[in-house]
Order: sequence, then structure tokens, then C-alpha cells
Amino acid sequence: MRIIKYPLSTEKSIRLMESENKLIFVVEKKATKAEIKQAVEELFKTRVRRVTTLITKDGEKRAFVAFAPDVPAIDIATELGLM
Repeated sequence: MRIIKYPLSTEKSIRLMESENKLIFVVEKKATKAEIKQAVEELFKTRVRRVTTLITKDGEKRAFVAFAPDVPAIDIATELGLM
């Protein structure tokens, strides 16, 4: 099962990236926070501080991933081609 589907590049996600060092990913609906954290850490070789999730009214699950202070979210966004 592929846990992380794709990153979101919206105005809100850019604001969160700059102010709170977070990125937003659309993830598999059945994925747990621990699975999401592990998948992001393995994929980007970084440390994740916290994961919060939200299911939209369209039934899409989004993960708000907060990275450790020494890992700038902007670097990861650049690696993904979002910036």
C-alpha cells in the first residue's frame, strides 16, 4: 500500500511551510499517523516532529507533517518541485 499519494501545493500549504515548518500531503485514507510519520521519514530521510490528519468533505485524507526544527520544510518542497 502506498501511504503518501502526493503533496499539496496551495496558498495555505505555502503559508504553513513558511510559518510552521509544515508540509501537507494527501495520504491513503486507512493510513495511521504513525505509518504516515514513518513513510515521510523514510522517503525524505528526515525527522518528523508531529503528524496531524484531516479528512475533507470530499473524503480525501490530508496529513499535516511538522518537521524537526533542523529540517527546513522549504528544502523538502524544493526537492519535490513545489517551489
